[in-house]
Amino acid sequence: MRNPRKTRSATVTAAGTATALALLSACGSGQGEPGSVRSTVASSPGTAERDTASPDAGSGPSAAGKLGVRTGGALGKVVTDSEGRTLYRFDNDAARPSNSTCDGGCARMWPPVLATGARAARGMDPSLLGEVTRADGSQQLTLDGWPLYRFAEDTAPGRAKGQGVGGTWFAAAPDGTKAGAPAPAPVEPLPALSTRDDARLGEIVRDAEGRTLYRFTKDRASPKKPACADSCLKKWKPAKMLARAALKNAKDIDPKLIIPYRRPDDGGVQLTIDGWPLYWFTGDLNPGDTNGQGVGGTWFAVRKTGNLAK
Repeated sequence: MRNPRKTRSATVTAAGTATALALLSACGSGQGEPGSVRSTVASSPGTAERDTASPDAGSGPSAAGKLGVRTGGALGKVVTDSEGRTLYRFDNDAARPSNSTCDGGCARMWPPVLATGARAARGMDPSLLGEVTRADGSQQLTLDGWPLYRFAEDTAPGRAKGQGVGGTWFAAAPDGTKAGAPAPAPVEPLPALSTRDDARLGEIVRDAEGRTLYRFTKDRASPKKPACADSCLKKWKPAKMLARAALKNAKDIDPKLIIPYRRPDDGGVQLTIDGWPLYWFTGDLNPGDTNGQGVGGTWFAVRKTGNLAK
């Protein structure tokens, strides 16, 4: 005859196991969350075997209080909450605009940090702190736009077992970047005016922000008469004439060809090359874009001589 007490115990144990497995599964699917948590994480510097803590080890969403910065180890400077627990950012989220994608089972494993009462650590830029409204209406703390989280398996202050989980979770550095990531190489500023080699168009002129400069075939160079006005100027912005000091920083272009032109519509001083007014295109979203090339059969990038690049 079966022992009813033993049968009931086995049933409860099986149910508990099923619940835990379901929770871990939820954190690895559906919203781009990392896969199931491993017993070890090789990319976490200084961590050995994981604790056998269940996903319920997290305290759930709670305020960060006054933030701290922990220094040392392979991760360098790491942001913590007021209890010294590591705070993380998630690659599947977004910073501009801020957006949190970790909900449901993911949020059980990675409890969101609430923005209420959060204060910057000493030495941190307070303006980097912000908040984003989650799907449940709560306000989550952000750092340079990135939503912040704790990790349920960090069962004690000072731990960073979430570092590198799924290749998408990383401890947050004080400036909002990923802790432990190499510093970006310094970018040398561009000259005020220069040329670059475009794979399709060859050598073309760009400004100090890397924007391609264009000519409008309906303009005139001698006498100067710009045909782009009114609604045209909403898409095509006159390139501003360089200051005298900036002219000395121009590269690859004969300074004698760089001539100022005062526009009759607004009195602004427009940059010209060999008398041709130059513009940049609002449809070029990134440095080096040439989306304005050939628009309407009248807009073209410019050579350093002022000729059309076509």
